Amino acid sequence: MNKIILSACLICTAIFSQAQTKVWFDTDIMIGLPERAPREVDDGVTLIMALKQPQIKIVGISTVTNIEYARMVTEKILNWHNKGDKISIYDGSPKANDLGTENDAVRAMYAALKKEKLTILALGPVTNVATLMKNHPDVIPQIDSIVMCIGRTPGLHFRPGLETVTVYDYNYEKDTASMNVLLKSKTNLVFAGYEPSSYTLIGKFDINFLNKNGNEADQWLYDVLRPWQQRAKTLFGVEGFIPYDCATLGILTHPQYLKMNRDIPVQINYRENDSPRSQPDIKIKPYLEVSYSYKAKRKVQYAYKVLPGFEEIILESLSQKQ
Repeated sequence: MNKIILSACLICTAIFSQAQTKVWFDTDIMIGLPERAPREVDDGVTLIMALKQPQIKIVGISTVTNIEYARMVTEKILNWHNKGDKISIYDGSPKANDLGTENDAVRAMYAALKKEKLTILALGPVTNVATLMKNHPDVIPQIDSIVMCIGRTPGLHFRPGLETVTVYDYNYEKDTASMNVLLKSKTNLVFAGYEPSSYTLIGKFDINFLNKNGNEADQWLYDVLRPWQQRAKTLFGVEGFIPYDCATLGILTHPQYLKMNRDIPVQINYRENDSPRSQPDIKIKPYLEVSYSYKAKRKVQYAYKVLPGFEEIILESLSQKQ
């Protein structure tokens, strides 16, 4: 019996070592931000989920926008949920509007990439990543892939819930200049944004277990998720939220749950603004779009659907007791 157990352990260890991807985690994390209204929680949920996945190893975390709060809340999540090696946090671009300005995040990514090849998981505006590529082109070959929550197919409007309100492609439109830097590179780019994420909704009953576990970490998470769900009821008609960045993470951890378009042309098209409620002063704006009908030479990988079962994986990862 002992030989059987030992053999099983050796097999699991071999699979783990072969499959593990080293990841740099770049995030505009705002979960629990104390403002007049709740802020999106998906980056925080995704970080907690990522820390539980043996398929990846996070070698560093960089922040973009709200960097003071981002550092504080990221430290809190790591203290509760990180059971592995210490992960350092680096402050990046404070407003995602300063492409080319060196910061601690860029310097740390550069140092990490000089040591080994990495995949970059970019969950917010790509200012830090683009600044790295612009200022330090020598490390671009060290980037295996950049996986982003970004992009769309032509004619796709971002309408969560009951589809009465259109929102915009925040991560792209917040800093279009930085995305242009990535598109001009030869790095493998992977888009997993609104379209695949929209198949997953975390409702109020889905998180009740966090309110019953009796520990500080789970209670805090429940207390910040519920206001965002309730705000979504007002904004989108459904009391629940789409965990956008979890699908982006799933590209690395659970690819079998995502349907992909491989090597699909990508281009920027200018059209009438479809989200005037969110952007009242903008008439015409750029859309980052993919289509096999486009003649563009630049191609990316594009996730368009999350399959059933992925939501359960997200929920199973959230508790500190997991």
